[in-house]
Amino acid sequence: MEFKTPTLGDKEFIDSFFEEESTRSCDFSTANIILWNQFYDCQYAVVCDTLVMRTDEEGESFSFPMGKGDKKKAVEEIMKYCEEQGISFVMNGITHETEEQMKEMFGDIFQVEYDRDAADYIYEREQLATLRGKKLHGKRNHINRFKENHEWSYEKLTDENQLEALTMLMEWKMQNCTPEDLEKHEEICVSKNSLIYYKELGLAGGILRADGKIVGLSLGEPAVNPDTFVVHIEKAFPDIQGAYPMINQQFVLHEMEGFTYVNREEDMGEEGLRKAKMSYRPAFMLEKGFLRFRQEHKIVSK
Repeated sequence: MEFKTPTLGDKEFIDSFFEEESTRSCDFSTANIILWNQFYDCQYAVVCDTLVMRTDEEGESFSFPMGKGDKKKAVEEIMKYCEEQGISFVMNGITHETEEQMKEMFGDIFQVEYDRDAADYIYEREQLATLRGKKLHGKRNHINRFKENHEWSYEKLTDENQLEALTMLMEWKMQNCTPEDLEKHEEICVSKNSLIYYKELGLAGGILRADGKIVGLSLGEPAVNPDTFVVHIEKAFPDIQGAYPMINQQFVLHEMEGFTYVNREEDMGEEGLRKAKMSYRPAFMLEKGFLRFRQEHKIVSK
């Protein structure tokens, strides 16, 4: 089993496997995989005509096979690989759907530990666009204040405003990142590369201006499931009242026409981020976790 580090040149190849699936999970975004691989040591291999991802999560773990190949044989090959390497068999990013597929293929011999910090927030697109209802009236109020206080505009990300967007991101970093906050610096690195390579990664981007200056930006792409759009990046100056809810709503209105759901990814256990994501009232959470054997099994090599 030969694993390879994904690069921009692999995007079309990796996409060809994901296109056979219907998951709403943000884990199966080629852009995410390429952008984050330097921090999570993510690699891929083709196994029995399926695509399998390997990361350093939980020591070493593997994704559920994606594509139209023989998934049961692919999992068996992963098991044999783990036995040969002397490591535990662990699968990451397992959803309730893929847990059921594993049960159908192998019986009830696995257990899944779901991680609340890794659950994706899934929203109804219409709700984010209209912000209807009493529970979201605070968001509408912030947006109204923004509109009252500023001459504003929304623009799609283009080559013409790309450099200005990068400048805004660096200014945001100076205001919000401390030297010891390594996770935030990683996030900024990913955001910067998203802006630089947005075309090659197939990302849609939007920027929000207030009085001529960029004060918010967002980037995302359609999920593997065609009814869902995934928002990867969202940044706004927190000291400008309404900038965050405004870029959120405008990005939905302009870039997500025709989608039913919006995946705004996980909160990674960050309390402030969790509070912000919950405040938008997700339609449901897409739970993800790690799959292991219920007890020690001897994997018999074939």
